[in-house]
Parts: sequence; structure tokens; C-alpha cells
Amino acid sequence: MFLPGTDPFDTAYLVLIGHEGALSFVREDPGNWTGGAVGRGELRGTKYGISAASFPTLDIPALTLAQAKAIYRALYWVKAGCPGLPAPLALLVFDAAVNTGVGRAARLLQASVGAVEDGLVGTGTMAAVARAVGAAGLDGACAEFQARRMVFMADLDTWPTFGLGWARRLCRLPFQAARLFPANPASEAA
Repeated sequence: MFLPGTDPFDTAYLVLIGHEGALSFVREDPGNWTGGAVGRGELRGTKYGISAASFPTLDIPALTLAQAKAIYRALYWVKAGCPGLPAPLALLVFDAAVNTGVGRAARLLQASVGAVEDGLVGTGTMAAVARAVGAAGLDGACAEFQARRMVFMADLDTWPTFGLGWARRLCRLPFQAARLFPANPASEAA
């Protein structure tokens, strides 16, 4: 469970690693190829969710958890604007950034809160998040984000192959966010 005073990134990272697997060389997964498409480049795989498509020069099999965590913090958590979001929403956006790219996660967030969809989480997006949370509540903002993410992912060409696993992940995340980042941590201990 999330402990007040603990960096939300550390908690979100543990959830993410629970969804991402160990070393994988599934040939049908475009992320496992250095060229980003099946059969393009070298099949170097994915480990802890760090893919050869995103990091074509990285030695994926030798990647450590510490290296993966550093990559996730700098290139996904921070770039997706997660430090400024309410923790449950930050977890959802972070997971989307890893799974579909930072720009796509930002645009999904922006669409879900009525912000300009430019793929950059800045002050305008943060103000729109605050308005959306104020109007629909945090649960409403999180549900809207997840719904838009599900629609986007279900439209991908790779959905028939990986969709059931992705759907399980997308359905599990809000429950994890609610449990790990309770609205009132003091009531959670009672």
C-alpha cells in the first residue's frame, strides 16, 4: 500500500513492473524488433517493458531493474507530467506512457480533461486536470482517461493478438490505483 510521504513514482513503478514481464522475444510483437516492426531490424526483445523498438542500441537482455527504473522515471514519469498529477491519475498516465508512448498518453490525458491536445503536459493541461477533477471527481477523471485509452488501444492493429492481456491490465489499473493511493490514507488504516 502507498505510504504517505513516499514518492508516488516508487509505488507506480512497482505496479508497472508487476504488469511488465521479464525478457521476451515474441516474434509477433513489433516492440521486440529494433526497427519497430515485425521483421524489421534485429529481434532484441523486451525486458521489464523496455523494448528494442524504443531503445534499439540498448543491450535488452543485460538490462537491470535499477536501469529500467531510471529510464522509467526520466523518460516516462517526468516527461508525461506525472509528478504534477493526483497520484491515482499519475499511475494511469504513467502506465499509458510506457505502453503507448509519452505523447499519446499526454494526448489521451488532454482529451479526457478538455485540454488542447498537443502531446505536451504543461500548465494548461494541469489547469484542465484540476477543473476536470473538480467537476467529475478524481474517479471520474480516471475513468474518462481509462475509457479513452481502451478505445485507442482496441483500434490498434495488434489488438487481436495482445488485446485480452491489455484489457486485463487496463481493467486492473484503476483498482490498483484506488488501493495504493487512497483518497484518505488515515481511513485506510482503520
